Amino acid sequence: MDAFKAYDIRGVYNSDFDKEDVYKIGYFLPKLLETDRVLVGYDDRESTPEIFTALADGITDRGADVYKIGYATTPMVYYGTAKHGYKASVMITASHNPPEYNGLKISRENALPVGYYSGLKELEEMMENEDVKPVGKNKKGHILEHNLKDEYIEFQKIYLPDLSDLNLSIDISNGMVAILTDAIFGDYPHYLYNELDGTFPNHEANPLLKENREDLKKLLLEKGSDLGVIFDGDGDRVMFLDEKGNFISPDLIIALLAEYYLDQGKGKNILYDIRTSWSVKEHIEKLGGQTHMWKVGHAYAKLKLREIDGVCGGELAGHYYYKDFFYCDSGMLTALVVLNVVSRLKKEGKTISEYISELDKYASSGEINFKIENKAKVMEKVKDYFVNKKEPVNFYDFDGYRLEYKDWWFNIRPSNTEPYLRLVVEAKNKELLGEKVEEIKKVMNVE
Repeated sequence: MDAFKAYDIRGVYNSDFDKEDVYKIGYFLPKLLETDRVLVGYDDRESTPEIFTALADGITDRGADVYKIGYATTPMVYYGTAKHGYKASVMITASHNPPEYNGLKISRENALPVGYYSGLKELEEMMENEDVKPVGKNKKGHILEHNLKDEYIEFQKIYLPDLSDLNLSIDISNGMVAILTDAIFGDYPHYLYNELDGTFPNHEANPLLKENREDLKKLLLEKGSDLGVIFDGDGDRVMFLDEKGNFISPDLIIALLAEYYLDQGKGKNILYDIRTSWSVKEHIEKLGGQTHMWKVGHAYAKLKLREIDGVCGGELAGHYYYKDFFYCDSGMLTALVVLNVVSRLKKEGKTISEYISELDKYASSGEINFKIENKAKVMEKVKDYFVNKKEPVNFYDFDGYRLEYKDWWFNIRPSNTEPYLRLVVEAKNKELLGEKVEEIKKVMNVE
Protein backbone atom coordinates (compact mmCIF):
# COMPACT_ATOMS: atom_id res chain seq x y z
CA MET A 1 0.00 0.00 0.00
CA ASP A 2 1.40 3.40 -1.01
CA ALA A 3 0.67 4.95 2.38
CA PHE A 4 3.11 2.72 4.29
CA LYS A 5 6.22 4.88 4.78
CA ALA A 6 9.53 4.56 6.63
CA TYR A 7 8.22 6.13 9.85
CA ASP A 8 4.42 6.03 9.65
CA ILE A 9 1.36 5.46 7.48
CA ARG A 10 0.58 8.60 5.49
CA GLY A 11 -0.83 9.77 2.18
CA VAL A 12 -3.71 11.42 0.37
CA TYR A 13 -6.86 10.04 1.96
CA ASN A 14 -9.12 8.05 -0.38
CA SER A 15 -6.27 7.85 -2.88
CA ASP A 16 -3.26 6.30 -1.12
CA PHE A 17 -5.44 4.67 1.54
CA ASP A 18 -9.09 4.59 2.58
CA LYS A 19 -11.38 3.60 5.46
CA GLU A 20 -11.25 -0.10 4.54
CA ASP A 21 -7.47 0.00 4.89
CA VAL A 22 -7.78 1.84 8.21
CA TYR A 23 -10.28 -0.74 9.49
CA LYS A 24 -7.76 -3.52 8.75
CA ILE A 25 -4.96 -1.55 10.41
CA GLY A 26 -7.11 -1.31 13.52
CA TYR A 27 -8.10 -4.98 13.35
CA PHE A 28 -4.53 -6.34 13.08
CA LEU A 29 -2.81 -3.79 15.35
CA PRO A 30 -3.69 -5.54 18.65
CA LYS A 31 -2.22 -8.76 17.27
CA LEU A 32 0.93 -7.03 16.04
CA LEU A 33 1.63 -5.36 19.38
CA GLU A 34 0.11 -8.09 21.56
CA THR A 35 -2.32 -5.93 23.51
CA ASP A 36 -6.01 -5.49 24.21
CA ARG A 37 -5.77 -1.72 24.84
CA VAL A 38 -4.95 0.92 22.22
CA LEU A 39 -4.61 4.62 23.03
CA VAL A 40 -5.84 6.88 20.21
CA GLY A 41 -5.59 10.63 19.67
CA TYR A 42 -6.31 12.66 16.57
CA ASP A 43 -5.97 15.98 14.77
CA ASP A 44 -8.59 18.26 13.21
CA ARG A 45 -8.40 17.32 9.52
CA GLU A 46 -11.71 16.89 7.71
CA SER A 47 -11.07 13.18 7.10
CA THR A 48 -10.12 12.47 10.72
CA PRO A 49 -13.59 11.56 12.10
CA GLU A 50 -14.09 8.92 9.40
CA ILE A 51 -10.59 7.53 9.98
CA PHE A 52 -11.13 7.36 13.74
CA THR A 53 -14.42 5.50 13.28
CA ALA A 54 -12.85 2.97 10.92
CA LEU A 55 -9.81 2.49 13.17
CA ALA A 56 -11.95 2.07 16.30
CA ASP A 57 -14.25 -0.40 14.51
CA GLY A 58 -11.25 -2.50 13.54
CA ILE A 59 -9.74 -2.46 17.02
CA THR A 60 -12.99 -3.30 18.79
CA ASP A 61 -13.89 -6.00 16.24
CA ARG A 62 -10.66 -7.67 17.32
CA GLY A 63 -11.90 -7.63 20.90
CA ALA A 64 -9.58 -4.87 22.09
CA ASP A 65 -10.55 -1.57 23.73
CA VAL A 66 -9.94 1.90 22.35
CA TYR A 67 -8.90 4.52 24.89
CA LYS A 68 -9.79 7.78 23.19
CA ILE A 69 -7.88 10.96 24.03
CA GLY A 70 -9.77 13.00 21.44
CA TYR A 71 -7.99 16.05 20.11
CA ALA A 72 -4.28 15.71 20.81
CA THR A 73 -0.82 16.67 19.69
CA THR A 74 1.41 13.80 18.67
CA PRO A 75 3.67 14.35 21.72
CA MET A 76 0.59 14.12 23.95
CA VAL A 77 -0.04 10.61 22.57
CA TYR A 78 3.61 9.70 23.19
CA TYR A 79 3.28 10.96 26.76
CA GLY A 80 0.10 8.96 27.39
CA THR A 81 1.60 5.82 25.88
CA ALA A 82 4.72 5.84 28.03
CA LYS A 83 3.32 7.37 31.22
CA HIS A 84 0.28 5.09 31.43
CA GLY A 85 1.80 1.85 30.22
CA TYR A 86 0.02 1.33 26.91
CA LYS A 87 1.55 -1.25 24.60
CA ALA A 88 0.02 0.39 21.53
CA SER A 89 -1.07 3.87 20.50
CA VAL A 90 -2.12 5.67 17.35
CA MET A 91 -2.07 9.36 16.49
CA ILE A 92 -4.29 10.14 13.50
CA THR A 93 -2.48 12.93 11.67
CA ALA A 94 -0.54 13.85 8.55
CA SER A 95 1.61 16.28 10.53
CA HIS A 96 2.74 19.15 8.25
CA ASN A 97 1.24 17.83 5.01
CA PRO A 98 -1.57 19.64 3.12
CA PRO A 99 -5.21 19.11 4.21
CA GLU A 100 -6.01 16.35 1.71
CA TYR A 101 -3.46 14.14 3.47
CA ASN A 102 -3.94 12.11 6.62
CA GLY A 103 -2.20 9.23 8.33
CA LEU A 104 -1.44 7.18 11.42
CA LYS A 105 1.61 7.38 13.66
CA ILE A 106 1.85 4.12 15.61
CA SER A 107 3.85 3.58 18.79
CA ARG A 108 4.48 0.54 20.94
CA GLU A 109 5.32 0.20 24.65
CA ASN A 110 7.39 3.07 26.10
CA ALA A 111 6.30 5.17 23.09
CA LEU A 112 8.86 3.47 20.86
CA PRO A 113 8.08 4.17 17.20
CA VAL A 114 6.71 1.50 14.89
CA GLY A 115 8.43 2.10 11.55
CA TYR A 116 8.35 0.07 8.37
CA TYR A 117 11.08 -2.33 9.49
CA SER A 118 9.97 -2.40 13.12
CA GLY A 119 6.37 -3.48 12.62
CA LEU A 120 4.62 -1.68 9.75
CA LYS A 121 5.86 -4.16 7.13
CA GLU A 122 4.51 -7.02 9.24
CA LEU A 123 1.23 -5.15 9.69
CA GLU A 124 0.98 -4.62 5.93
CA GLU A 125 1.54 -8.34 5.32
CA MET A 126 -1.19 -9.25 7.81
CA MET A 127 -3.60 -6.94 5.98
CA GLU A 128 -2.75 -8.57 2.65
CA ASN A 129 -2.64 -12.21 3.68
CA GLU A 130 -4.88 -12.79 6.70
CA ASP A 131 -8.66 -12.89 7.01
CA VAL A 132 -10.68 -10.50 9.13
CA LYS A 133 -12.92 -12.42 11.52
CA PRO A 134 -14.71 -10.04 13.90
CA VAL A 135 -15.37 -11.33 17.38
CA GLY A 136 -18.95 -11.86 18.49
CA LYS A 137 -21.03 -9.04 19.93
CA ASN A 138 -20.35 -10.14 23.51
CA LYS A 139 -16.56 -10.07 23.00
CA LYS A 140 -16.39 -6.83 21.05
CA GLY A 141 -14.15 -4.16 22.58
CA HIS A 142 -15.30 -0.79 23.87
CA ILE A 143 -14.45 2.86 23.23
CA LEU A 144 -13.45 4.46 26.52
CA GLU A 145 -12.36 8.01 27.34
CA HIS A 146 -8.84 8.79 28.58
CA ASN A 147 -8.58 12.51 29.23
CA LEU A 148 -4.88 13.38 29.24
CA LYS A 149 -5.02 17.07 28.48
CA ASP A 150 -4.92 18.55 32.00
CA GLU A 151 -2.23 16.14 33.18
CA TYR A 152 -0.15 16.80 30.08
CA ILE A 153 -0.41 20.57 30.48
CA GLU A 154 0.80 20.34 34.09
CA PHE A 155 3.78 18.29 32.93
CA GLN A 156 4.69 20.88 30.30
CA LYS A 157 4.33 23.77 32.76
CA ILE A 158 7.19 22.35 34.83
CA TYR A 159 9.46 23.86 32.15
CA LEU A 160 7.59 27.16 31.81
CA PRO A 161 9.80 30.18 32.62
CA ASP A 162 8.53 33.58 33.77
CA LEU A 163 7.25 35.13 30.55
CA SER A 164 6.55 38.58 31.98
CA ASP A 165 9.81 40.01 30.65
CA LEU A 166 9.52 38.41 27.20
CA ASN A 167 7.75 39.80 24.15
CA LEU A 168 6.79 36.76 22.06
CA SER A 169 5.11 36.17 18.72
CA ILE A 170 3.81 32.63 18.21
CA ASP A 171 2.30 31.08 15.07
CA ILE A 172 0.22 27.98 15.86
CA SER A 173 -0.39 27.27 12.13
CA ASN A 174 -4.04 26.34 12.92
CA GLY A 175 -2.59 23.09 14.23
CA MET A 176 -3.05 20.94 17.30
CA VAL A 177 -0.90 23.05 19.64
CA ALA A 178 -3.92 25.38 19.76
CA ILE A 179 -5.45 23.06 22.38
CA LEU A 180 -2.54 23.87 24.75
CA THR A 181 -1.53 27.48 24.18
CA ASP A 182 -3.96 29.37 26.41
CA ALA A 183 -3.33 27.07 29.38
CA ILE A 184 0.46 27.20 29.00
CA PHE A 185 1.30 30.65 27.61
CA GLY A 186 -1.81 32.56 28.66
CA ASP A 187 -2.23 36.04 27.23
CA TYR A 188 1.48 36.96 27.14
CA PRO A 189 2.30 36.20 23.48
CA HIS A 190 1.05 37.76 20.28
CA TYR A 191 -0.70 34.82 18.62
CA LEU A 192 -1.17 33.96 14.98
CA TYR A 193 -3.65 31.32 13.77
CA ASN A 194 -4.34 30.01 17.26
CA GLU A 195 -7.55 28.22 16.23
CA LEU A 196 -7.94 24.60 15.20
CA ASP A 197 -8.65 24.34 11.49
CA GLY A 198 -7.59 21.19 9.64
CA THR A 199 -8.06 22.93 6.28
CA PHE A 200 -5.07 25.17 7.17
CA PRO A 201 -6.58 28.28 5.56
CA ASN A 202 -3.67 30.63 6.26
CA HIS A 203 -0.60 28.60 5.34
CA GLU A 204 0.53 24.98 5.31
CA ALA A 205 1.48 23.74 8.76
CA ASN A 206 5.10 23.20 7.72
CA PRO A 207 7.43 25.72 9.39
CA LEU A 208 10.42 24.51 7.38
CA LEU A 209 9.16 26.33 4.27
CA LYS A 210 10.06 30.01 4.17
CA GLU A 211 6.71 31.15 2.78
CA ASN A 212 4.93 29.66 5.81
CA ARG A 213 7.00 31.85 8.16
CA GLU A 214 6.33 35.17 6.44
CA ASP A 215 3.24 36.08 8.50
CA LEU A 216 5.11 35.36 11.72
CA LYS A 217 8.05 37.48 10.59
CA LYS A 218 5.72 40.39 9.83
CA LEU A 219 4.01 40.12 13.23
CA LEU A 220 7.32 39.77 15.09
CA LEU A 221 8.78 42.91 13.52
CA GLU A 222 5.55 44.85 14.03
CA LYS A 223 5.40 43.94 17.74
CA GLY A 224 9.15 44.19 18.39
CA SER A 225 9.23 40.65 19.77
CA ASP A 226 12.27 39.00 21.35
CA LEU A 227 11.54 35.70 19.59
CA GLY A 228 9.22 34.16 17.02
CA VAL A 229 7.94 30.62 17.51
CA ILE A 230 6.15 28.51 14.87
CA PHE A 231 4.69 25.03 15.35
CA ASP A 232 3.81 22.39 12.77
CA GLY A 233 0.43 20.72 12.35
CA ASP A 234 0.64 17.97 14.97
CA GLY A 235 2.94 19.71 17.45
CA ASP A 236 6.00 17.48 17.29
CA ARG A 237 8.11 20.14 15.54
CA VAL A 238 8.86 23.78 16.27
CA MET A 239 11.10 26.42 14.71
CA PHE A 240 12.24 29.90 15.66
CA LEU A 241 12.91 33.40 14.32
CA ASP A 242 15.28 35.80 16.06
CA GLU A 243 14.24 39.34 17.04
CA LYS A 244 15.24 40.59 13.58
CA GLY A 245 12.94 38.08 11.88
CA ASN A 246 15.78 35.85 10.72
CA PHE A 247 15.20 32.10 10.66
CA ILE A 248 17.34 30.18 13.15
CA SER A 249 18.65 26.98 11.57
CA PRO A 250 17.04 24.14 13.58
CA ASP A 251 20.33 22.34 14.15
CA LEU A 252 21.66 25.38 16.04
CA ILE A 253 18.75 25.09 18.48
CA ILE A 254 20.34 21.83 19.69
CA ALA A 255 23.12 23.94 21.18
CA LEU A 256 20.60 25.98 23.21
CA LEU A 257 18.91 22.83 24.48
CA ALA A 258 22.26 21.32 25.41
CA GLU A 259 23.22 24.47 27.30
CA TYR A 260 19.98 24.32 29.32
CA TYR A 261 20.43 20.67 30.31
CA LEU A 262 24.18 20.91 30.91
CA ASP A 263 23.56 23.89 33.22
CA GLN A 264 21.09 21.74 35.14
CA GLY A 265 23.60 18.91 35.48
CA LYS A 266 21.14 16.39 34.11
CA GLY A 267 23.56 14.66 31.77
CA LYS A 268 26.34 15.26 29.26
CA ASN A 269 25.46 13.15 26.22
CA ILE A 270 23.83 15.12 23.38
CA LEU A 271 22.57 13.59 20.12
CA TYR A 272 22.37 15.26 16.72
CA ASP A 273 21.82 14.06 13.17
CA ILE A 274 24.34 13.67 10.37
CA ARG A 275 23.38 17.04 8.81
CA THR A 276 24.30 19.10 11.87
CA SER A 277 26.69 22.06 11.82
CA TRP A 278 30.21 21.87 13.22
CA SER A 279 29.16 24.89 15.33
CA VAL A 280 26.85 22.73 17.42
CA LYS A 281 29.50 20.14 18.19
CA GLU A 282 32.07 22.78 19.09
CA HIS A 283 29.70 24.72 21.35
CA ILE A 284 28.49 21.65 23.24
CA GLU A 285 32.00 20.31 23.78
CA LYS A 286 33.14 23.76 24.95
CA LEU A 287 30.41 23.54 27.62
CA GLY A 288 31.64 20.11 28.72
CA GLY A 289 29.09 18.00 26.85
CA GLN A 290 29.69 14.84 24.84
CA THR A 291 28.35 14.84 21.27
CA HIS A 292 27.00 11.88 19.31
CA MET A 293 26.09 11.94 15.61
CA TRP A 294 23.45 9.57 14.20
CA LYS A 295 20.88 8.90 11.48
CA VAL A 296 18.03 11.20 10.49
CA GLY A 297 14.53 10.24 11.66
CA HIS A 298 12.65 9.80 14.92
CA ALA A 299 12.67 6.00 14.64
CA TYR A 300 16.47 6.11 14.85
CA ALA A 301 16.91 9.06 17.21
CA LYS A 302 14.68 7.71 19.98
CA LEU A 303 16.57 4.42 20.11
CA LYS A 304 20.00 6.04 19.88
CA LEU A 305 19.24 8.54 22.65
CA ARG A 306 18.41 5.62 24.93
CA GLU A 307 21.54 3.74 23.88
CA ILE A 308 23.90 6.62 24.72
CA ASP A 309 21.93 7.65 27.83
CA GLY A 310 21.50 11.02 26.18
CA VAL A 311 19.83 13.92 27.93
CA CYS A 312 18.53 15.54 24.73
CA GLY A 313 19.01 15.58 20.98
CA GLY A 314 17.73 17.14 17.80
CA GLU A 315 17.51 17.20 14.03
CA LEU A 316 17.79 19.72 11.22
CA ALA A 317 14.08 19.12 10.49
CA GLY A 318 13.05 20.62 13.84
CA HIS A 319 12.47 17.46 15.89
CA TYR A 320 13.98 17.54 19.39
CA TYR A 321 14.14 14.62 21.84
CA TYR A 322 14.38 14.44 25.63
CA LYS A 323 15.26 11.83 28.21
CA ASP A 324 12.81 13.65 30.51
CA PHE A 325 10.08 13.09 27.92
CA PHE A 326 10.45 9.33 27.48
CA TYR A 327 13.09 9.94 24.77
CA CYS A 328 10.38 11.40 22.52
CA ASP A 329 10.08 14.62 20.54
CA SER A 330 7.92 17.55 21.59
CA GLY A 331 7.51 20.94 19.96
CA MET A 332 6.01 22.50 23.09
CA LEU A 333 8.71 21.22 25.45
CA THR A 334 11.34 22.52 23.03
CA ALA A 335 9.70 25.95 22.93
CA LEU A 336 9.64 26.11 26.72
CA VAL A 337 13.31 25.11 27.06
CA VAL A 338 14.34 27.66 24.42
CA LEU A 339 12.30 30.35 26.22
CA ASN A 340 14.25 29.60 29.40
CA VAL A 341 17.48 30.34 27.55
CA VAL A 342 16.10 33.45 25.80
CA SER A 343 14.79 34.79 29.13
CA ARG A 344 18.23 34.37 30.68
CA LEU A 345 19.88 36.06 27.72
CA LYS A 346 17.53 39.04 27.99
CA LYS A 347 18.34 39.43 31.68
CA GLU A 348 22.03 39.50 30.65
CA GLY A 349 21.31 42.18 28.05
CA LYS A 350 21.86 39.87 25.09
CA THR A 351 19.52 39.14 22.18
CA ILE A 352 18.98 35.74 20.61
CA SER A 353 20.54 36.98 17.34
CA GLU A 354 23.72 37.92 19.21
CA TYR A 355 23.83 34.50 20.83
CA ILE A 356 23.34 32.74 17.49
CA SER A 357 25.93 34.90 15.70
CA GLU A 358 28.54 33.94 18.33
CA LEU A 359 27.56 30.28 17.96
CA ASP A 360 27.20 30.05 14.18
CA LYS A 361 30.74 30.22 12.79
CA TYR A 362 30.29 28.60 9.39
CA ALA A 363 28.55 29.20 6.08
CA SER A 364 25.84 26.65 5.33
CA SER A 365 23.82 25.75 2.26
CA GLY A 366 20.90 24.48 4.33
CA GLU A 367 19.27 21.35 2.97
CA ILE A 368 19.06 21.34 -0.84
CA ASN A 369 16.68 18.82 -2.42
CA PHE A 370 17.14 17.24 -5.84
CA LYS A 371 14.40 15.16 -7.46
CA ILE A 372 16.46 12.33 -8.96
CA GLU A 373 15.33 8.91 -10.14
CA ASN A 374 18.46 6.91 -9.39
CA LYS A 375 19.32 8.33 -5.98
CA ALA A 376 21.76 5.59 -4.97
CA LYS A 377 23.79 5.79 -8.18
CA VAL A 378 24.18 9.58 -8.02
CA MET A 379 25.05 9.46 -4.32
CA GLU A 380 27.81 6.90 -4.99
CA LYS A 381 29.13 8.98 -7.87
CA VAL A 382 29.48 12.06 -5.63
CA LYS A 383 31.11 10.08 -2.83
CA ASP A 384 33.59 8.37 -5.16
CA TYR A 385 34.52 11.65 -6.86
CA PHE A 386 35.51 13.39 -3.62
CA VAL A 387 37.16 10.37 -1.99
CA ASN A 388 39.31 9.86 -5.09
CA LYS A 389 40.08 13.59 -5.35
CA LYS A 390 41.19 13.87 -1.74
CA GLU A 391 40.92 11.54 1.25
CA PRO A 392 38.47 13.06 3.79
CA VAL A 393 39.56 13.75 7.37
CA ASN A 394 36.37 12.02 8.59
CA PHE A 395 34.05 9.70 6.69
CA TYR A 396 30.57 8.59 7.89
CA ASP A 397 28.33 6.19 5.98
CA PHE A 398 25.45 5.36 8.32
CA ASP A 399 22.94 7.69 6.60
CA GLY A 400 24.05 8.45 3.10
CA TYR A 401 27.57 9.88 3.30
CA ARG A 402 29.15 12.67 5.30
CA LEU A 403 32.65 13.59 4.14
CA GLU A 404 34.58 16.07 6.27
CA TYR A 405 37.64 17.98 5.10
CA LYS A 406 39.75 20.54 6.93
CA ASP A 407 37.64 23.55 6.02
CA TRP A 408 34.38 22.13 4.67
CA TRP A 409 32.06 19.09 4.75
CA PHE A 410 28.99 17.74 3.01
CA ASN A 411 26.28 15.17 3.64
CA ILE A 412 24.39 13.57 0.78
CA ARG A 413 21.56 11.18 1.60
CA PRO A 414 18.35 9.80 0.11
CA SER A 415 15.09 10.90 1.71
CA ASN A 416 13.30 8.14 3.60
CA THR A 417 9.90 9.66 2.88
CA GLU A 418 10.11 11.53 -0.46
CA PRO A 419 11.69 11.02 -3.92
CA TYR A 420 14.58 13.34 -3.17
CA LEU A 421 18.33 13.24 -2.80
CA ARG A 422 19.19 15.70 -0.03
CA LEU A 423 22.42 17.68 0.21
CA VAL A 424 23.87 19.81 3.01
CA VAL A 425 27.20 21.62 2.60
CA GLU A 426 29.05 23.67 5.21
CA ALA A 427 32.29 25.61 4.84
CA LYS A 428 34.48 28.11 6.71
CA ASN A 429 33.38 30.97 4.42
CA LYS A 430 30.71 31.81 1.83
CA GLU A 431 33.13 31.75 -1.10
CA LEU A 432 34.28 28.20 -0.40
CA LEU A 433 30.68 27.15 0.24
CA GLY A 434 29.53 28.44 -3.13
CA GLU A 435 32.46 26.78 -4.87
CA LYS A 436 31.77 23.37 -3.27
CA VAL A 437 28.01 23.46 -3.87
CA GLU A 438 28.61 24.15 -7.56
CA GLU A 439 31.26 21.42 -7.75
CA ILE A 440 28.87 18.86 -6.23
CA LYS A 441 26.06 19.91 -8.58
CA LYS A 442 28.41 19.48 -11.53
CA VAL A 443 29.28 15.95 -10.41
CA MET A 444 25.56 15.21 -9.97
CA ASN A 445 24.92 16.70 -13.42
CA VAL A 446 22.13 18.97 -12.17
CA GLU A 447 21.53 22.72 -12.46
